[in-house]
Amino acid sequence: MSKTPWIAGALAALLAPISASAQPAQDPLTKPIIGSHTAEWLVPAAPEKIFGNSYLVGFGGLSVALIDTGAGLILIDGALPQAAPAILNNVKRLGFRPRDIKYILSTEPHFDHAGGISALARDTGATVLASPRGAQGLMAGRMAPDDPQRGYNSSWPAVAKVQVIRGGQTLRLGNTTITALATPGHTMGSMSWRWQSCEGRACRTIVFASSLNPVSTDDYRYTAPRARPIIAGFRSSYAAMSATPCDILISAHPDNAGKGRYNNQPGACRAYVERSRKALDQRIKSERGQAPL
Repeated sequence: MSKTPWIAGALAALLAPISASAQPAQDPLTKPIIGSHTAEWLVPAAPEKIFGNSYLVGFGGLSVALIDTGAGLILIDGALPQAAPAILNNVKRLGFRPRDIKYILSTEPHFDHAGGISALARDTGATVLASPRGAQGLMAGRMAPDDPQRGYNSSWPAVAKVQVIRGGQTLRLGNTTITALATPGHTMGSMSWRWQSCEGRACRTIVFASSLNPVSTDDYRYTAPRARPIIAGFRSSYAAMSATPCDILISAHPDNAGKGRYNNQPGACRAYVERSRKALDQRIKSERGQAPL
């Protein structure tokens, strides 16, 4: 005897695989951005104390810093969107609570450093700070028209609200004062950050530097008239970074600062500048020896 239609339908529903619509929805703020360097950027790294109240909670190829001010935590940079959960897990591994993160500071409006900021801000309730141009980029979720890498046309989750801080201004929280250092060039919205950490009477000035390397799409020319503000930005950044107190250097990509996750050798910030200066000079020299596009 055959099954009645309603019984057959019920059995079919029970035996059918779960439909795609029933699967948990992917978080749009942590949807992975995959590129040619993603794997090396997101190499897992254990959270690490740098000095005093300062820590690293990022990855082998992308720096993310954490500062315990005694009145709340400050996070610097957010890596890629898919990295946000791992960053917060590293914060927990150090014994801190993600909800105690009061501020998130951005170095530059690029997907590899700002991609995770939107999710981190949502999940912690933290206030996001960036330079004026950096804030524009974070809220747009894409590179600025004058960015040398604009041709890659990359985008990331936009940040709903960003508080503007200008070069030379300070952020004070608890026992820590962070100074914003405008370091344009790599992007015109790039910002570096400087603060002091102490262990007893021993204090160290730490600088989290934005990228300074002259990277661009193949068709971009640093010798073109449109690049004059970019070149001027680099020169300004070289002067600022060379003059700033700097006992410990963290760079947005650790390998740009030297070996290891940070550089605590004398003259680290000046050496960082010289590497960029030589790379930019070589790039300009190379362009001048090429035929126009």
